[in-house]
Amino acid sequence: MARTLHYYFSLLSPWAYLGHAPLGRIAADHDAAIDYRPVDLIELFPETGGLPLGKRHPFRQSYRLVEMQRWREARDVPLVLKPKNWPFDFKLADRLALAAGEAGPQDRAHAFISMAFRAVWVEDRNLADPDELARLLAEAGYDADDMLACARSAQTIAAHEANKARAMAEGVFGSPSYVLDGEVFWGQDRLDLLEAALVSGRPPYAPQA
Repeated sequence: MARTLHYYFSLLSPWAYLGHAPLGRIAADHDAAIDYRPVDLIELFPETGGLPLGKRHPFRQSYRLVEMQRWREARDVPLVLKPKNWPFDFKLADRLALAAGEAGPQDRAHAFISMAFRAVWVEDRNLADPDELARLLAEAGYDADDMLACARSAQTIAAHEANKARAMAEGVFGSPSYVLDGEVFWGQDRLDLLEAALVSGRPPYAPQA
């Protein structure tokens, strides 16, 4: 039976972009299903003790840029450190990612989300613009009007909002987070550990009392 990875992320997150392609490979290699759960980081951070980037100490902000360069090289992918349209109103774009994940199949959804990440972190496109989103959907082979209507529906809005509660129930506090059998792997730099857990089939680790 395929195991399921709960994937919490936002298109706002460069770290989720850096980990997205490797996650897809890991899932394919180990016959794992991905449950795509875009989450509102702006709401999640204060609930879990985090700070948005602009409120972090300058040392932390500077170190983030160094780490982005390191991981850009390590992953061998393009990455714009300071996209001109970032930060942006991400909610419609993230809800499109949610809608794509729910529509399936997994490989198509993963490919569309990959295109959306590239649009933000490589191509400097403004995914707060519905017209830009429509172009992206068309490039991915979707019916743009249908997908945008789905992303704007009360059902998808409620599902996106519910992902914050789901994240907190699983102990998630940042993007990307991958949850396997209740065990949280926070950050794209934990993907090797996630894959090792899939390979070994070990029971999930839990905090010790």
